[in-house]
Amino acid sequence: MTLLEDLKFRGLVNQVTDEEGLTHILNNESVTLYCGFDPTGDSLHIGHLLTILTLRRFQLAGHKPLALVGGATGLIGDPSGKKAERTLNEQNVVEDFSNKIKGQLSRFLDFGGEDGAQLVNNYDWIGSMSVIDFLRDVGKNFGLNYMLAKDSVESRISSGISFTEFSYMILQSFDFYKLYKEKGCKLQIGGSDQWGNITAGLELIRKMSGQEEDERAKAFGFTIPLVTKADGTKFGKTEGGAIWLDSEKTSPYEFYQFLLNTDDQDVIKFLKYFTFLNKEEINSLEVEVQERAHERAAQKRLAQELTAFVHGDEALMQAENISAALFGNGNLKELTADEVLQGFKDVPSYTMTEKEIGLVDLLVNAKISPSKRQAREDIKNGAVYINGERCQDVEKTVGNEDKIEGKFTILRRGKKKFYLIRYE
Repeated sequence: MTLLEDLKFRGLVNQVTDEEGLTHILNNESVTLYCGFDPTGDSLHIGHLLTILTLRRFQLAGHKPLALVGGATGLIGDPSGKKAERTLNEQNVVEDFSNKIKGQLSRFLDFGGEDGAQLVNNYDWIGSMSVIDFLRDVGKNFGLNYMLAKDSVESRISSGISFTEFSYMILQSFDFYKLYKEKGCKLQIGGSDQWGNITAGLELIRKMSGQEEDERAKAFGFTIPLVTKADGTKFGKTEGGAIWLDSEKTSPYEFYQFLLNTDDQDVIKFLKYFTFLNKEEINSLEVEVQERAHERAAQKRLAQELTAFVHGDEALMQAENISAALFGNGNLKELTADEVLQGFKDVPSYTMTEKEIGLVDLLVNAKISPSKRQAREDIKNGAVYINGERCQDVEKTVGNEDKIEGKFTILRRGKKKFYLIRYE
C-alpha cells in the first residue's frame, strides 16, 4: 500500500490540488513538506495531533517534514475558522509560546540525521522584512477580489475583519514560497480550514517563480479533515476545556480516560486517524466493536496507543494503574504519590496538620460528614472507605499506616464521593 493509499484508507485525504502529480513525486522522490503551527497558547492540544501524526506518516514513508512554528503569524492571528477577531499577544508571550511548542513538536518527529525533520520559525524571515518590501514584493501578487473569495475571509466579512487578519493569508503564502525556494519544499499540509491559505501560497509560488498559468504545478497542497465526533461536535473539547499535549495541563491519566470514553460510533475512525495500527488490526478491532462492544477493546487500544505516543510508556502504565485502582480491581494503596495526584486532582481535598486523628473527627473537619453523629452512622453503615478499604470501626485513628508515600490518604463516602487528605 502506497502512502496516499494508506492515507485514503484512514480517511485522511480531504483535498489535494493535483493528486496525479502528487502521487508521482511521492512515489519517485523524497519530498520536503511542511505544516504550520501558530503559537496562540503555551501548548498544542489533541486537535493539532492529527496534522503532527500525518507529518509523521510522511516521514516514515521516506519524506522530510518541516514543522513551522509561526513566531510571526502568531503575532497576527489566523481568521480561518474564527467568528471574531483574536486577541493579539505581546511579542515576548509569543516567543515563550513558540519555544514551548518547539519542545512539544520535537517529541513527535524524528529530527536526527541529514534527512531528519527540521523546525523552522517564520519570524526568521518575516520579522526583518520592511513594510515597503512586503507590499511591493509580496502584496502586489494578491488581487483583492481573489482574497475576498477565500472562505477564511468571506465568512468574516459580515461580522468584520481587520486589515491585520486580512493580511494573514499573504504572510502564510509567503512562508510557502520561502520554504519552496530555500528548502525545496513542494508540499504544504494542513486542516481543511487552511485550504484557502494553502492554495494562495501555490498561486504566489507560481507568480514569483515565473511559472505560466497552464504549467504543471511545481508545488502541491493537501488538507486533512477537521476532526469531529458522530454527534457533530468538535473532537478534543470537554467540559473542563481542551485536551492538551502538555502533561502539566492535561495529565496522562486524564488524556487516557478521555480516549477510553470514545463513543463506539467514533472509535474505529479515530483508530485510523490517530494510530499506526495496520488495516488488518483495525478491521479486527472493528469486529470487536460490532460483536463485543461492552468489552471496549477498541477504546482501550486507542487510549494505549495514543497515550504512549504522546506521553511515553511509563505515563501509560501510570494511567492504567490509576484506572485499575479507581474502576477495576486495583489497590489504591499501591498507587504512587504522583499517580494519586493525577487521579484525584479534581476531587475535594483537606490538608491535615496532625500526625494522626480519629476518623470521626477527620470526616467532620474535612466536611465529608456534616456532624460527628452522621460520621459515626456513615462508618457503622459501611459507607466510609480508607484507601479503598471499608472501615466500620468508629474508634479508628487515621495515622502513618494509612498514608500513601507519607503524603496522602484517600477517603471515600458512598460509592463515588472521593476526598483527598493531604499531609503537611
